Amino acid sequence: MKIESWIFLGGIFFFTPIAVVYGYMTNWSEWVGLLALLMLAGMSGMVGWYLMMTAKNVGIRPEDRVDGEIHENAGDVGLFAPWSWWPLILASAAGICFLGLAVGWWVFYIGAGLAIIGVVGWVNEFSRGDHAH
Repeated sequence: MKIESWIFLGGIFFFTPIAVVYGYMTNWSEWVGLLALLMLAGMSGMVGWYLMMTAKNVGIRPEDRVDGEIHENAGDVGLFAPWSWWPLILASAAGICFLGLAVGWWVFYIGAGLAIIGVVGWVNEFSRGDHAH
């Protein structure tokens, strides 16, 4: 995972000078592109930092070694919910929130409440027994 983290951390050193050049080329009058590039550098740094911290906890993976074999990475990779309805509820809540930006803030608040319910349900999905939706 160290290679992936350095690729994303390298995005900081790429996108930050590009943002400065973009600001200079637009005479510092166009803020949307400048801020977007700076946020892109920040998000690249966050992903790189997360991957670096995860690499310290996970250790060296078979795909990180030159002599790594395919069969060394066989087996269960993670825990995935095959019958979860919570992502659908959360996506619907995000759609309602987006609709609330166009229609009215009262619709946004309904979507935000539904989003809180969706996040809490998704986080606590396996805390209530097997597939007890």
